[in-house]
Amino acid sequence: MPQQAYADLETHFARIGRIRNALGILCWDKDVMMPSGAAEGRAESIATLSVLCHELTTAPVMGDLLARAEAPAGSWQEANLREMRRAFIHATAVPSDLVEATSRATSRCEMAWRTARRDSDFASLLPLLAEVLARTRDIAAAKGAALGLSPYDALLDQFDPGTRRTDIDPVFAELRRDLPGLIEAALAHQARQPAPLPLAGSFPVARQEGLGRTMMTALGFDMSRGRLDVSIHPFCGGAEDDVRITTRYEQDDFLNAVMGVVHETGHALYEQGLPPEWRAQPVGQARGMSLHESQSLLMEMQVARSRPFMDWAAPLLRRTFDIADDDPAWSAENFYRTVTRVRPGFIRVDADEVTYPAHVLVRYDLETALIDGRLALRDLPDAFNAGIEALLGLTVPSDRLGCLQDIHWPSGSWGYFPTYTMGAILAAQLRAAAFRDDPTIPEAIGRGDFAPLLAWLRPRVHAQGSRLSTPDIIRAATGAPPSTDAYRAHLRDRYCGQG
Repeated sequence: MPQQAYADLETHFARIGRIRNALGILCWDKDVMMPSGAAEGRAESIATLSVLCHELTTAPVMGDLLARAEAPAGSWQEANLREMRRAFIHATAVPSDLVEATSRATSRCEMAWRTARRDSDFASLLPLLAEVLARTRDIAAAKGAALGLSPYDALLDQFDPGTRRTDIDPVFAELRRDLPGLIEAALAHQARQPAPLPLAGSFPVARQEGLGRTMMTALGFDMSRGRLDVSIHPFCGGAEDDVRITTRYEQDDFLNAVMGVVHETGHALYEQGLPPEWRAQPVGQARGMSLHESQSLLMEMQVARSRPFMDWAAPLLRRTFDIADDDPAWSAENFYRTVTRVRPGFIRVDADEVTYPAHVLVRYDLETALIDGRLALRDLPDAFNAGIEALLGLTVPSDRLGCLQDIHWPSGSWGYFPTYTMGAILAAQLRAAAFRDDPTIPEAIGRGDFAPLLAWLRPRVHAQGSRLSTPDIIRAATGAPPSTDAYRAHLRDRYCGQG
């Protein structure tokens, strides 16, 4: 019976989901707590579980069940069945031995990347990264053939279902054209304003960590279903009802850690807000990484760098580090000037809102060229440095500050980078709609009350899971299809004095 076939599929996918939860914790531990001597054994364990998930998804019974299953039109079950079929197509396109080889290659490359990044030694990483790229190309070709897509579009579809280069290229072409003028206008406007006072001092890591936990809780993170830790590269991971985020600390600069925590908390709020009744099913997962990044960038870039946020945060920061209330460097106005400072730099995760897209444009150009075979991997450092110089006018002094700064390529996440800027565009549209629908939200943020904003996001974005496409979620939430209008207006208003 069609209904029984569907019920059997739910049972099957729930089992796969629980194995993926175990994988999530193993991968988190690898990046946060695992001793370096365990790397080889951990790579084998992760590869084994990855293959097991793949074999369960591609089991012969799955094709038969998917062919026979039916669900009521317009229901969550129908959307779940659609997502099951999508997962099946993606999985059956790739043989198990390629899944296993890719898992081993990425695990080894990730561990080697840590040393290569520290030593600024791209040459030492090159053989392992070449293996990851080769396996990624194999997967891209296989999935592209199964889905009728180009190899790079097939990789994009893994991270952002339905997104194609034809969606990204026009947006990025506009940014590439407009970005130099926008940066110039922002810098000119900034030059007419008082420069921020320096926040000099030594800021104990224990206090920074406590501050991060306070901010996480205020934003709405449920600490009984997650935790905060330290890693080389901040991330959000874990499992259902066990959402784990990380940041990194510097003794002489607490703001980077604070913003890292807020960014990853945005991701975590999305994960904690997914529909609980569908958590173990494909339809209960986050829709895609552009929407995921919209949640982190909305919190970090658009909310946490706003003046109302700093009105709330400044007293908290002063209390945390025992600073006098009348210290002008620790005023809300000075914090606002500091966190909205436009300053072209080398590190993507530390970039301001205005220059951040340049970092993504460079990486997008490079990874499409590498997947297409238009760029040799050995030439990546020089090509990366040339891209940064062209868009930001900076001369990259080392690979650590250049092509080795991100974990994405060593970990096999090719096709991920464009979702950062696409997510920023969606974040601006969602923020504008939330503030329009509930004009009390900015005032509430100024009091440290983020409940009204979260109450707006929960039903419109988080609780939708993968029931709808990203464009449909945005259209339903904001009343308009995805557009760059709100993003452009936001950057002009905040950074060019046009608000």
